[in-house]
Amino acid sequence: MSTLETDIDGLWDRYQNDDVTVETTGEDEQATLDDFLDALESGEIRAAEKHGGTWEANEWVKQGILLNFSLRETVPREYGGVTYNDVLPLADSSDYGDRGSRNTPDGTVVRKGAHIGSDCILMSPAFVNIGAHIGDGTLVDSCDTVGSCAQIGANVKLGANTLIGGVLEPVEDAPVIVEDDVSLGAGCRVTSGFVIGENSVVGENTLLTPRIPVYDLVEDEVLYGELPADRRAFTRFVESSISDHSLFDGGAYKPAVVATDLETETLEATEREDALRE
Repeated sequence: MSTLETDIDGLWDRYQNDDVTVETTGEDEQATLDDFLDALESGEIRAAEKHGGTWEANEWVKQGILLNFSLRETVPREYGGVTYNDVLPLADSSDYGDRGSRNTPDGTVVRKGAHIGSDCILMSPAFVNIGAHIGDGTLVDSCDTVGSCAQIGANVKLGANTLIGGVLEPVEDAPVIVEDDVSLGAGCRVTSGFVIGENSVVGENTLLTPRIPVYDLVEDEVLYGELPADRRAFTRFVESSISDHSLFDGGAYKPAVVATDLETETLEATEREDALRE
């Protein structure tokens, strides 16, 4: 257990026991919270990690994020000539260029405590929340939202108007995971701790959530909450269990996701995106 983890665990216990509040938080506690945010931004710590093929939440990291909300006061801050009110400042993006990353102006917002890797592109308007981890070489396109604690791998393409949910609470639950080399089409929604396996390509406007079945035609099985690696996925509608209801003329249908083998032509199309980034 690291010193930082020990400090956060101790501070969490004190907060749970009402031994420390936003009014009684002192310099030592604030220093711990600041060090924690710096470790998140550098990628030294993460809200979730893969162990033995399974993604697991780092509960103490999520507790540290909650402490930053609970033990800091909301104060007026300035951004782009506008006053906003929050417990946290925005991330300092002045060193992005040093590691080959770029963020366009007028609406690209990265909250403090989010990790942005090297050679990333953040197109405005986009929002990346605290605890999110954006891997090297990833594109966050216009009108994208990356939720708190979401883990986005390396060389990922998030199409325009894509929503990546987070999952901050409960702290024991893993957040949304998008593994390396995934391509999401415009308008996709990924929520509630869904895991997208590496090297997959997801069609535009696809909803990926544990409540919607994934019909994996490769392994001939129905999955919930995950899309295996090396899949091409898209939305289809399947017959609902209430199809024979008298109120429905012609049947009722519900959304589902169909997953097939990743075709060579599809992979080549995603590779063409790389040429646009060079």
